[in-house]
Amino acid sequence: MADWVWLRCLFGPNLYRTHRSVEQSRPGRRGWSYQPKSLERHTDSILGWASALWSLSYYSSPLLLCYLYRKGYICSSKLVPVSQYVGTALVCLLGVAFLRGWGRWRNPEYLQFVSVLHEARKNHTPSNKKKLACYDFDFSHWPADFSWKEASNPKLSKAGVSLLKPEPKHRGTADTVLNSMRMLPCHIISFLIAHSFGRRMLYPGSVGLLQKAMRPMLQQGQARLIEEFDGQRNKLVACDGNEIDAMFVDRRREGGRNGNTLVICCEGNAGFYEVGCMSTPLEGGYSVLGWNHPGFAGSTGVPFPQNEANAMDVVIQFAVHKLGFQLSDIMVYAWSIGGFTASWAAMSYPEIKALVLDASFDDLLPLALKVMPDSWRPLVTHTVRQYMNLNNAEQLCKYHGPILLIRRTKDEIITTTGPEDIMSNRGNDLLLKLLQFRYPKVMTDEGIRAVRHWLGATNHVEQASVYSSYEVDDDWCTSVMQSYQTERETMYPWSVGEDMAPEARRQLALFLAQKYLRNFETTHCTPLPSTEFQDPWRLQRAPQGDRRATWKRE
Repeated sequence: MADWVWLRCLFGPNLYRTHRSVEQSRPGRRGWSYQPKSLERHTDSILGWASALWSLSYYSSPLLLCYLYRKGYICSSKLVPVSQYVGTALVCLLGVAFLRGWGRWRNPEYLQFVSVLHEARKNHTPSNKKKLACYDFDFSHWPADFSWKEASNPKLSKAGVSLLKPEPKHRGTADTVLNSMRMLPCHIISFLIAHSFGRRMLYPGSVGLLQKAMRPMLQQGQARLIEEFDGQRNKLVACDGNEIDAMFVDRRREGGRNGNTLVICCEGNAGFYEVGCMSTPLEGGYSVLGWNHPGFAGSTGVPFPQNEANAMDVVIQFAVHKLGFQLSDIMVYAWSIGGFTASWAAMSYPEIKALVLDASFDDLLPLALKVMPDSWRPLVTHTVRQYMNLNNAEQLCKYHGPILLIRRTKDEIITTTGPEDIMSNRGNDLLLKLLQFRYPKVMTDEGIRAVRHWLGATNHVEQASVYSSYEVDDDWCTSVMQSYQTERETMYPWSVGEDMAPEARRQLALFLAQKYLRNFETTHCTPLPSTEFQDPWRLQRAPQGDRRATWKRE
């Protein structure tokens, strides 16, 4: 029996922290960091440095191999001694790992943890899960809490959940054998770019070295969510086999007006739920479900669009089938690049309550072209469209529910020129494409010009000045929209505005722009205060007996 326990210690996960159980510590669940014995601490440090060196070697391997080749080191006479050194180092590291297992076996706290983990794996009952939740350890060893197979209506295609595909080519440029052969080098280079530095540039949070540097911060954020908010950590298995690290904070029993609404948070390209945008709806009293992108922290896989959508799908299915929320009680909140998974969720689950996009963009391609040389334009275009097609605006137009866009007026990330040029903010294009789809008769040339004039204002005072200069009558605009809604009851796009005079069309365009977009006067990475997180605008039905507005305003 002792031999089995020692083997569990040898192959067991790193233990970081112990949380007090809920029954032991009301209010609050203040825990303590795990204190390894001297032997375990030193051996774990050696293995940690070895892991960091391996990661560094992996990411620098192309440059390293080129250097070794030019120096003539890649030959049998040179490689044989190197392989002997590497073999000796591996044997030494194996011995260090055995010593670490011995050190763990002599630590009562680790022995208690590994016995709880063994019981939870053998029988994943709620009581065993509650005991296991008192520990923070390597998430790869956490047993699965929910799988996509448990969903009653999975939205699967051949590769997983359905994605919008790039627009088909014109008939004159249809693929032929000759054209395919001519494009083969471009396809190969695009594939290599996307799966090497391209994906890591787009999602730096998936880089192992960055995660190692951020580990103390992530562990502190994890402890805060569990000990202060009674957060429940869960492992979700997506349809592609990726394991998604999720955190749920339940506010339904607290009696607040927002507790029955679940906010699912989608983080940015270097964001983690431990230190990310979960804090904004938490401060507002909402129930919150956060999750990490594939390849981020405890989540496995790589964050390509298909994997991202697969992960988002299992998160929503978990909220509905395991947590007991209705789709009509779920809001999706995204920051930055998280707008892709959020807009996919809104498109695929149109019954959700609302969608809030903060500092998001309409399409990745203009932002990718900004940071790459002009001579690479065809290659960048092909790579983005084939492997990293984050088409937020296209997905957003498939959703017919309430939407709020938050634009950062000093955003330095999603602008194509610089933060001083607010008109280059791709959030403007996201708004315009949404309004042009939903209200095409309003967003004619004069309506677009008026909205662009309003978007050019850099603060609330300037925006109010532009708004008043067009003499917008909010009451009249509201009555027009209510009248159209009552008479038609149609899905978007609406034909409201087709018989309007240009002046009335401009006013209605500005009215709608102000309802869909709010400014936040700060930079891209500043956390959003809870006061700025609000329910999107909903058009209320006109009371019975009200006189309906005329389409042409005098």
